[in-house]
Amino acid sequence: MQWGLWRAKRLPAMTDPLPIDEVLPQVVECVRVQGQVVLQAPPGAGKTTRVPLALLPVTEGRILMLEPRRLAARAAAERMAEQLGEAAGQTVGYRMRGAQKTSASTRIEVVTEGILTAMIQSDPELSDVGAVIFDEFHERSLNADLGLALCLEIKAALRPELALVVMSATLDAEGVAELMGDAPVVTSEGRAFPVVTHHAPRPVDRKRGLATSVAQQVEEALAQEPGSALVFLPGVGEIRAVERALSVPGDVDVQPLYAGLPFAAQRAAIAPAKPGRRKVVLATSIAETSLTIEGIRIVIDAGLSRMSQFDPGSGMAKLVTRPVSRAAADQRRGRAGRVEPGVCFRMWTEGEERALPAFTSPEIATTDLSPLALEMARWGAVELPLLTPPPTGAFAAAQDLLKMLGALDAQGRITAHGQKIAAIPAHPRLAHMLLQTPGSAPVAALVQGRDVLRGAGGSDLVLRVRGLADPKLFRREYAGAVDEAALSEALAEAKRLAKFGSSGALNVAEALARAYPDRVAARRPGAQPRYLMAGGKGAFLPSDDPLAGQPFLAIADLDGDATEAKIRRAAPLSESEVRALFTTEITETEVCRWSKRNRRVEARRQERLGALVLSDQLWRDAPDDAIAKAAAEGVRELGLAALGWSKAARRLQARVMFLQPQAEALPDFSDTGLFETLDDWLVPYLGKVRSAEDLRAFDPLPALQARLDWAAQQFLDQHAPAQFKAPTGRQVPVFYGADGPEIEIRLQELFGLTTHPTLGPARMPLRITLLSPAGRPLQTTSDLPGFWQSSYLDVRKDMRGRYPKHPWPEDPTTAQPTVRTKPRSGQ
Repeated sequence: MQWGLWRAKRLPAMTDPLPIDEVLPQVVECVRVQGQVVLQAPPGAGKTTRVPLALLPVTEGRILMLEPRRLAARAAAERMAEQLGEAAGQTVGYRMRGAQKTSASTRIEVVTEGILTAMIQSDPELSDVGAVIFDEFHERSLNADLGLALCLEIKAALRPELALVVMSATLDAEGVAELMGDAPVVTSEGRAFPVVTHHAPRPVDRKRGLATSVAQQVEEALAQEPGSALVFLPGVGEIRAVERALSVPGDVDVQPLYAGLPFAAQRAAIAPAKPGRRKVVLATSIAETSLTIEGIRIVIDAGLSRMSQFDPGSGMAKLVTRPVSRAAADQRRGRAGRVEPGVCFRMWTEGEERALPAFTSPEIATTDLSPLALEMARWGAVELPLLTPPPTGAFAAAQDLLKMLGALDAQGRITAHGQKIAAIPAHPRLAHMLLQTPGSAPVAALVQGRDVLRGAGGSDLVLRVRGLADPKLFRREYAGAVDEAALSEALAEAKRLAKFGSSGALNVAEALARAYPDRVAARRPGAQPRYLMAGGKGAFLPSDDPLAGQPFLAIADLDGDATEAKIRRAAPLSESEVRALFTTEITETEVCRWSKRNRRVEARRQERLGALVLSDQLWRDAPDDAIAKAAAEGVRELGLAALGWSKAARRLQARVMFLQPQAEALPDFSDTGLFETLDDWLVPYLGKVRSAEDLRAFDPLPALQARLDWAAQQFLDQHAPAQFKAPTGRQVPVFYGADGPEIEIRLQELFGLTTHPTLGPARMPLRITLLSPAGRPLQTTSDLPGFWQSSYLDVRKDMRGRYPKHPWPEDPTTAQPTVRTKPRSGQ
């Protein structure tokens, strides 16, 4: 398309020059000629409010700017509208969840992340959009990565004229430029004011003493420095703790700033301090980028950030508190130098700083990927040009969840139900719940927000739903425990979500079970309230929780511990409700397994919902093959030594092991080899074995013999016989040990034998221990002819006097072998 000029009105001259102004002509030229650009600019450069306005004259259609945070999106739109001498909603507007200010004349629309994805899915060509700007892309949110990938596909296949601008303060610009097909990179050096940085002289105890240390640092900074202060803390709990610990002068106002605050309170936090007063803003990472809090020249950074970490193995996410990256720390420090020279106090040592990661991990590497998997299936894409590929395991887990919800079919294609889920601006679990359960909007609102009772009232979600139905009564019953901001947000969210579901009588437990079928849980036996979830993971309640005695629960929220998670919000279920809800999912199975606890085979007939056993009866007629397989599991647990090995079984094993290096056709009879092949040789013989006692009475000799076919047995008997036939005709047992085959035999039985016996294809000499007539060892030899010629003379000399009744010929090689004494005189 031809680039058109925006002639509706002229842009006003910018009376407040910003660092970004120097590179704006270059940015505009890149967009006009190449249709894309990557812009690097430090905090405070002015990119958020200047670049969209600068692109208006060279852009046909609307300009969408993706802003990660709601407060920053609204503030940016209002600031740009102010520069045009207008109110938000005219030339510049915004759109976010639950709030919108746009009109037919809106040319620049600042949107939050979920909004952009929804706009693309509903209009894959973005037909009336001329440019899309991604602001603060360094935050690497999942929706920003997805939005850029979808826009790159649109530009490549449908709208080559669509302009794309990626803006960031700290970013691997070359990687993004390469992803965009070698887009040009423009860098603004900025003109941030200098910020003096101080590090802690010694490590701070961030687990126990964080609030006290931060409060003390704030008080010292206010005493030493003029201006207002911005304090970075990981979460709301720490903000409240520092607020309680702070003692500030009378001219200082303390104001919190976090995402869950009502918008009016957020605006008050970023507004300039009143004349003659200063302020301390206690903020989460919401204040890292985009926002300019006027009057701030002091930054105190606790050095921590809180993020959601998803575990695909458990299907749960937990909030983890981690040290900030160096890039994020630099962003935070930059808040102090936006409008004048400032100072930054870092609550970590210079040595600790070297150990910080360079950048924050992208959200795609740590979060629940089911929304991404659903959007990709909706788009019809197997792959997308994502800057960071999704982890394989987490993505597969996301697809499995969507299949469980009926959003994807077995081949991973989106279903009609999945299309409906994708159209609802909520997590797929909650969207599925809204579609399946009448009146469930309050449940969805409570589940996705902060706890309205701050943990009071135990884990019972039902009483919280009642609280939304009658907030006044709720406040009276739980005076002092109600989180007013969270309650207000939940009420607004429930009203917004109600239009996506149907009305009707609400069953809270049913709603949760629809959204979280893998978290339907049954109480384990025992005094402690521990539960097993249908997905196979464990969970627990404090013993004083109101739901601790319930036999079944539908669980919505846990702390994310992968071993045994603490239940935070749930609703009670009855077994009849479980059976009614999951009629088609409940399976009847026959289970034959080895019980490690009871050390025996247990055969049961069970009704199961995933890992949950709803009924359990004895399986009396379990077949022998099932019992044998279970008994083999007992052998795997207890080891081969648990079997009742006879001497004959061990000798057979030793004979085969002796020949194995010389005969590849023989099976592996080592303990390792036998253990690894239990199913091949042992299982067919275990049909009557039911306990560890039975195993001890079981001789594996018949099973080992059956493992050798006729040819192997013939080979074994020829080259590794069980017995050695002495010259006297007596059969002497051969022992096959680590040093090779050996026998013990009386010396007189070998008279006349002039060739040393050998065994095996390699003709290994048989190790012979020669015994006295009393059966005591005389000598061990592997060279019998050599013994006759040398050592025998000494043995004869010593033994003939000790055993005069036995023959000791001078030439043993010609004497008759015997097991008898000398014949008596006259006989």
